[in-house]
Amino acid sequence: MKKLLLLGITLFFILLNINAQLPSFTLKDMNGKTVKTDTLSNDGRPIIIDFFATWCKPCNRELTAISEVYEDWQAETGVKLIAVSIDVAQNINKVRPLVEQHNWPYEVLLDPNSDFKRALGIQMIPYVLIVDGSGNIVYKHNGYTDGDEEELIEKVRELVNK
Repeated sequence: MKKLLLLGITLFFILLNINAQLPSFTLKDMNGKTVKTDTLSNDGRPIIIDFFATWCKPCNRELTAISEVYEDWQAETGVKLIAVSIDVAQNINKVRPLVEQHNWPYEVLLDPNSDFKRALGIQMIPYVLIVDGSGNIVYKHNGYTDGDEEELIEKVRELVNK
């Protein structure tokens, strides 16, 4: 009951578009290491969290487009991208081959039950969040059209230049 109440409160603040903190969930990375979502950090610099699935073509296009400019983004802003796979447990074994095939340089977390995704009120993927250096969700975007990555880096630049 407590967890459900906490989830409801988190969703309320996210839906109001108030700078909400990331909810606390325990995910695993591709090597099986446990990661707590509420402790994700980047030394005070922004983090992009990109929800994707191996079967989602727009997700794959988005992550590939960002990978082509990611090194420049990091040099300019210090941003870090964390990709969160929502592939179900039966398909988790497809995540690593996809990441390696595209040579994506991101930290990849696995959310096979979509608990983290649901806690954030995410309905469709791809879905991108920008989290500021204090852990506040400051930007949300859903879907992908070629060129959306430019809007994404502009939002990161705004954060860094505040």
